[in-house]
Amino acid sequence: MEINSIKTLGELKNSSYKSRSIKDEMRENLICFLRKKENPFQGIIGYDDTVIPELQTAILSRHNIILLGLRGQAKTKIARLMINLLDEFVPVINGTEINEDPFKPLSVEAKQIIEKDGDSTAIRWMHRSERYTEKLATPDVSVADLIGDVDPIKAAALRLPYSDERVIHFGLIPRSHRSIFVINELPDLQARIQVALFNMLEERDIQIRGFKVRMPLDIEFIFTANPEDYTNRGSIVTPLKDRIDSQILTHYPKSQEYSRTITEQEAKLSDEQMDKIESPDLMKDLVELVAFEARDSEYIDSKSGVSTRLTISAYENLISTAERRNLLNGDGKTTLRISDLFGVIPSVTGKIELVYEGEQEGPYKVAQILIGKAIKNQFRKLFPTPENLKKSESASPYQPIISWFQKGNKIDLLSNLSKAEYEKNLTQVPGLVDIINKYYKKERTENKLLLMEFVLFGLSEHSLLSRFRLENGIQFKDMLSSMFTMSPDDNFEEDDPDILNS
Repeated sequence: MEINSIKTLGELKNSSYKSRSIKDEMRENLICFLRKKENPFQGIIGYDDTVIPELQTAILSRHNIILLGLRGQAKTKIARLMINLLDEFVPVINGTEINEDPFKPLSVEAKQIIEKDGDSTAIRWMHRSERYTEKLATPDVSVADLIGDVDPIKAAALRLPYSDERVIHFGLIPRSHRSIFVINELPDLQARIQVALFNMLEERDIQIRGFKVRMPLDIEFIFTANPEDYTNRGSIVTPLKDRIDSQILTHYPKSQEYSRTITEQEAKLSDEQMDKIESPDLMKDLVELVAFEARDSEYIDSKSGVSTRLTISAYENLISTAERRNLLNGDGKTTLRISDLFGVIPSVTGKIELVYEGEQEGPYKVAQILIGKAIKNQFRKLFPTPENLKKSESASPYQPIISWFQKGNKIDLLSNLSKAEYEKNLTQVPGLVDIINKYYKKERTENKLLLMEFVLFGLSEHSLLSRFRLENGIQFKDMLSSMFTMSPDDNFEEDDPDILNS
């Protein structure tokens, strides 16, 4: 007989089914995953040697867990993937408020049903997707929300005195019996609400308005918290923290490769965008570097963190910036450009918490600084560093480019340039084609144009060219001559880091 075809308690007793606590269930299923060398946490990137082993150890130990880390470190995603460790179906007594195990009924209601119907008691099979409850901790959460309260309407409808246990309306936690229960942002719960969780974590029972209710709830508790919250908004009361068996620290991606994989996995792009917009590795790396620079920036509050959502949103905006240009020009397909990076600024400014120095600069300027630093650092990986060339006796490959600008020439890279205009503007600069052919001769034409533009941005970041923000694009000029030809009508501020980098 197939398990799912069993409809009554009597049939269940005659089957091979054995009830287990949820912690035993997760432990035994994890053991099966490990023996098969399979990963139940698919989609979690960069934690293979850090968070995942600690998480597996906690599950093997049958622990309640708190995931502690800054925003955007996949804490909630990890919690949601825990359902992969649950059995696909478990039997519950049909018609009860909580997910009652037919072999271990807890409530008065369930016991009365079994007493009345015996082996004919109807059961249903609950899928593991129903065995997950998540609650965001907010200051207005009450004990009644989480645990329960006396329901006067139920008492009146059933004509029961308030002393009868059946007048209780159970909260989210009792209704999560035999399930995973997640509380996100635990420190935001008021201290008195946290105290109400003590018994459920240690004694595994509930207390509601003086009722002598002994209900050994079977729940896997997962909590998430941000270290910043301990001082800014609240704290986890010490006795509650003591009752949480394992504290696991999460972290941001430790390598650019991991960060790129996460961004590509999580970014929501349409089929049309993926078909029409080509995204070279250089552009993907620059998006990730913006986040890495932000995490080390003196302008940004490191305690607040820089979420991986920044790079995901930035990459989506980067693609959309190129898509808009493509639609306006009717080019059919296009490749990302360095100048498209300024389309990610709205994604950056809304996801960084500035310290005092950053507030003085302003979020827009800080975003420009981060983009500039990302370009500069990546330029040093791909091309000879101008400072090192000055110390050597060999001729600088950048000299023909710089000399052309010193003669009073300039180049405008407008945001909506067509593919043909973009190529024409870049190839007019002597030396640009030569330097790309010297180091990246085998690259496709589209990538060579991108690298040519990248060289101009790299030289401006090394103060060998000046870069001006126009209303609809970027203008490159000679560094020294631009200092002497500035007029009151020039569209920039003297201290704009996107204009002069000296």
